[in-house]
Amino acid sequence: MFNWNDFIFGAEDLFKDLPWKISVNDFIKDKAAIHPTAVIEEGVIMKGPIVIGPNCFVGAHAYLRGGVYLMGNNSIGPGCELKSSILFPHANLAHFNFVGDSIVGSNVNFEAGSIVANHYNERTDKEITVRVGSRLIKTGVEKFGAVIGDRCKIGANAVISPGTLLLPNTVVPRLGLVQQVG
Repeated sequence: MFNWNDFIFGAEDLFKDLPWKISVNDFIKDKAAIHPTAVIEEGVIMKGPIVIGPNCFVGAHAYLRGGVYLMGNNSIGPGCELKSSILFPHANLAHFNFVGDSIVGSNVNFEAGSIVANHYNERTDKEITVRVGSRLIKTGVEKFGAVIGDRCKIGANAVISPGTLLLPNTVVPRLGLVQQVG
């Protein structure tokens, strides 16, 4: 069975396969590789392993933790939190977003205040289930956000529930709730 934690916490292995050569100047903290063209504003907190690719922007007071990989040309707005997530090129988060334990495709845009929830606080059985067609698949984990396809648009203050799979080009309206597994 796929283990999300093994995948994310094995992210340090990504350092050796980066498309750019890592030098001492590419590291700003232990377990963080940052491309020289990336811009990291003041007050950003990073808890590795973290990879920030070319031409990325991370706004003031963002919080990146537990295995984050920004592939390139990503913009993370001020006050955002990213936890154990991979963002493909040109995926962007406006200010004050949370994305946890997720994979975000290319050219995805999150408006301000949107949330990709990664845990069911209100349930007794907290294991995340994913709906694929008519099948429900147990993930074996209690923390898993979403897989968001290329070119999706997430409106301001929208909530994506744990275990959501968004097909490419999906538009989630402002204040929208996406809950694929009840």
